[in-house]
Amino acid sequence: MPPPATPAPPALPLPLPLPLPPSLPLVVLPTCQREHDGHAIHTVGRKYADAVRLAGAVPLFAPPCDARELAALLDGVDGVLLTGSPSNVHPSHFHEAVHNPSLPLDPARDGFTLSLIRAVLARGLPLLAICRGTQEVNVALGGSLYQAVQEEPGFLDHRGPEGADPAVSVDVAYGPAHSVAVQPGGVLAAATGRSSFDVNSLHGQGVRILAPGLRVEALAPDGFIEAFSLPFPEKTPGFNLCLQWHPEWQAARNPVSMAIFSAFGQAARQHQARRLARRPQDNPAQHP
Repeated sequence: MPPPATPAPPALPLPLPLPLPPSLPLVVLPTCQREHDGHAIHTVGRKYADAVRLAGAVPLFAPPCDARELAALLDGVDGVLLTGSPSNVHPSHFHEAVHNPSLPLDPARDGFTLSLIRAVLARGLPLLAICRGTQEVNVALGGSLYQAVQEEPGFLDHRGPEGADPAVSVDVAYGPAHSVAVQPGGVLAAATGRSSFDVNSLHGQGVRILAPGLRVEALAPDGFIEAFSLPFPEKTPGFNLCLQWHPEWQAARNPVSMAIFSAFGQAARQHQARRLARRPQDNPAQHP
């Protein structure tokens, strides 16, 4: 005969749920498209993901998608970071033929980011654009680019301290190349508190004609447009800043870069708060 079952201990009252910390904001990074061993792959440089984390957000890689997927994606995120890339924006988007066929292009990224940019700005999502991303914003809004800034009279060679020499080390290539003059009263001035600082420079393309409505934020010594933004209507929340240099490079060691990513992260958190306030069912802190 089996022994009698041991009675179960009395149930203990469940502890009251502790309020969960707020989730981190999500920031989209559109991918580049490349071939590797005969396979098409999506890529994002690690330094950009690391910079998003420095801003206090979670990086979310996004390959090209259609309009329906894009709308669903933007409904659930709090910012977009447009990365740099070895590839150029295809000049057909600003009504020119290709100047140098040896340079890489990424038509799939163009097709995605140019529509993404317009959707992001229409929604007031925080946007930070870097290098190629900055050129994409200008083109998406109706501006044009120089395809080879170094060939334009009166401009410096903006491809780096040693031009486009592939033998140059990464540390040298991303080293300080020239200063920028920050325009007073803008987003960059507010974020950094600086009137000038040194930046790196690794681009051949660059802004020729600034798109209508954009505001110059910084200029190189040769007058080249190094940064711009799209002003929002007064009292309308929003943040966008487009930079031709690479603030993500060793950002944790650079006070100016940290100030820029801090401002971007703050804008993403503010957007997240507004988003969750509109949809309280998405806020885990409110769930029992």
